[in-house]
Amino acid sequence: MPLTDSHCHLDFPELRAQRDAVLATMAELGVTRAVNICTRIEQADAVVACAEAHPRIWATIGVHPDEQDVIEPTVADLVARSRHPRVIALGETGLDYYRLEGRGHADMEWQRARFRRHIEAAHAIDKPLVVHTRAAAADTLAILREQGAHRGVLHCFTETWDVARAALDLGFYISLSGILTFKNAADLRDIAKKLPEDRILVETDSPYLAPVPFRGKTNQPGYTRYVARCLAEVRGCSEADVEAFTERNFDALFTLAAPAKT
Repeated sequence: MPLTDSHCHLDFPELRAQRDAVLATMAELGVTRAVNICTRIEQADAVVACAEAHPRIWATIGVHPDEQDVIEPTVADLVARSRHPRVIALGETGLDYYRLEGRGHADMEWQRARFRRHIEAAHAIDKPLVVHTRAAAADTLAILREQGAHRGVLHCFTETWDVARAALDLGFYISLSGILTFKNAADLRDIAKKLPEDRILVETDSPYLAPVPFRGKTNQPGYTRYVARCLAEVRGCSEADVEAFTERNFDALFTLAAPAKT
């Protein structure tokens, strides 16, 4: 069975310089698709070009919440770029209060405004959201509710079961990364056991967060295989089961063949 890395960064320097080898490792490990995530509008053309050049690679358009001193797209900019047929989602977007650097939550309105623009663009073009949330779960969920967001994924999930349940109630999927394999991630493994089968995705977030047995090394999309293997162990099912349900879920969320709204 095939497997999909629902979130990676092939255009980050650690992977861009060795892309051919990275794609070969993907094939060797049976990871047949990957979503190359945009984090800055300045990067968008390269992310889309990668998807154009490689049929098994898809793209997103968005600005990571932690990015500062970058081009700030309007809703119209996001919509226009997201009409490309190789672009399957808006993001990654969301909120990140981890590095406040002396600021309070009130000082992060620029992130919240950016997040709302991405949600508005996703509504306008009818494509899902790839949501990043770190140390900001309450505000992330509040804005998703306020904006009527109902289609997307909370990627690289590390929050509590209550946050997972709230996201599921909104219609969102939960994506699990290599963190699932970490020795200190028992709480996350407990959540992974509880998640409904039809809402789980797997990812690498490469080049970061390499799973065991590669922890501390550069991560790559092929290592989704190790996330899936760990998830199978956690849930007491076969690796083939994980492949089957995560592929169904990916196809359900990211309707690859659906035309953009005009």
